[in-house]
Amino acid sequence: MSSISLSRYRGAVYLIAALLVYSLFASSALSAEKGKQLLQQRMNQLAERGSLNLEGEVISSKSFLPEFYRQRDYQLAWTAHMDNARVLSARILSSHEEGLVPADYHAAEIKKLLAESSGKQFPEARQVDLDILLTEALARYAYHLRFGKVDPGKLDADWNMPRSFKGQDPVVELQSVIDSADFNAQLDARITQLPVYKQFRQALAKYAVIAAAGGWPSTPAGETLKPGMQDARVPLLRKRLQASGDLTATVNDSSEYDATLESAVKQFQSRHGLETDGVVGKGTLAAMNVPVDARIDQIRVNLDRARWVSQDIPETYVIVDIAGFNARLFRNGELVWDEPAQVGKPYRKTPVFREDMTYLELNPTWTIPPTILAKDILPKMKQDPAYLQQKNMQVLTQNGKVVDPGTIDWSSVSAKGFPYIIRQTPGPHNALGRVKFMFPNSHFVYLHDTPSKQLFNRSSRAFSSGCIRVRNPFELAELLLQDQDGWDRAQIDTAIDSLKQQRVSLSEPVPVLLLYWTVNVDADGTVYFKEDIYQRDAKVLAGLDGGFSFDAPADAPAWLK
Repeated sequence: MSSISLSRYRGAVYLIAALLVYSLFASSALSAEKGKQLLQQRMNQLAERGSLNLEGEVISSKSFLPEFYRQRDYQLAWTAHMDNARVLSARILSSHEEGLVPADYHAAEIKKLLAESSGKQFPEARQVDLDILLTEALARYAYHLRFGKVDPGKLDADWNMPRSFKGQDPVVELQSVIDSADFNAQLDARITQLPVYKQFRQALAKYAVIAAAGGWPSTPAGETLKPGMQDARVPLLRKRLQASGDLTATVNDSSEYDATLESAVKQFQSRHGLETDGVVGKGTLAAMNVPVDARIDQIRVNLDRARWVSQDIPETYVIVDIAGFNARLFRNGELVWDEPAQVGKPYRKTPVFREDMTYLELNPTWTIPPTILAKDILPKMKQDPAYLQQKNMQVLTQNGKVVDPGTIDWSSVSAKGFPYIIRQTPGPHNALGRVKFMFPNSHFVYLHDTPSKQLFNRSSRAFSSGCIRVRNPFELAELLLQDQDGWDRAQIDTAIDSLKQQRVSLSEPVPVLLLYWTVNVDADGTVYFKEDIYQRDAKVLAGLDGGFSFDAPADAPAWLK
């Protein structure tokens, strides 16, 4: 070939190559522009209609998604982050491990589209749909991890622990997660750091394994089973207790209720808030026959409750578990005081809320609150004029002057417009005992000592009129005052022995969280199920299994509300 021919050949090759490169760039630019147009069309439809149907999945983020993509100038968010997309897919497919519902996050459709996207041909429209699905899935999932799926404020008018973005722009936050080099760590950072949350997750995994193995058998009703008895149901009872881990010995077919089985029954009773007498009566049998799926749902409910209180968890706080009849003090994140508590009766429920404890009262008086006055004190006064004297109670004017109760016509007095104050004097007889822990609130609820100490021995302790009675309150007082000069245990005891009412302010407020959990997990992984004394679990479960809904936090941007 001549040099001229070779030169022409090379020129033709370069021209063809240049045309191919130009064609590829032009095609890519055209594809990007088409994707942008499709995405903008989708967002306009979503904003106008309030929802969008993609691949059979309903997109409902009518405010957030249009704003998110508008701020990106309608560029796809996930194209350069497909590894993170696959991590998100795996997380939402396994979101049942958090007690959540994978379908809430378009899990199946995202998995399908991700598989398709790895092929040679993946239409722009499908790419746009995948991007939208991924973004909404992440927004929903991160929102649920941070705040819980169910809004507690809709279930309980007393709830006062607000949801807050803490001044963070949700669009910027979500984009930072998408762009993150450690996607899992970003998601995990949005989960509550309460130790109980990790324990609930472990309990859920444990009971999921039990369910996968077939759960446990139901034991038929019959005569109360007691140690030493012979009964045809005993082998079935062994299998039931082995399935839940309460019986670790080898199961045999003996119909004798032996000592090994008795020990396993007591272990089960202890874990379910029952009297640990080793006797399988109606109550124990009913608890044993609760299906494993119901126990899984119970754990799921409490996982969401833990997410409700994920924000502003201090290093030092008091937490009361109402359904667990328990009060604890954490100092610098460590458990330092853990005691049984008595809480409100089902018809005088202890409310769920959070306030700061600011002071203690030694040798407190007890001013009768309006509800107790109307339902308890006045009816008893009308039956027995000596009742006030027997209970060491005084009648006072609104100005605090003592009134002789004998001068009052109690038959004509009603709680409505009651012109007096009834107050119980300090001392061991006082209903509040010798110390109360004050976190001022609209419910007139606080922690306190009690003369009714024998009731702490009961397995179920819903005895009060709403306040929380605690065992070993002086130890709590000592711990709360340990950093304040002059308030060691000896000084506390001296002040109490004086019978003089005294207020002691705390150097720093201590948050008090009154919460309601029907599951507890020990450090060793032992799972405890409690009676739902106020019948609150069902509504939370219905919310967990219901459709997705979004309730903007109080500090959300105006466009998100």
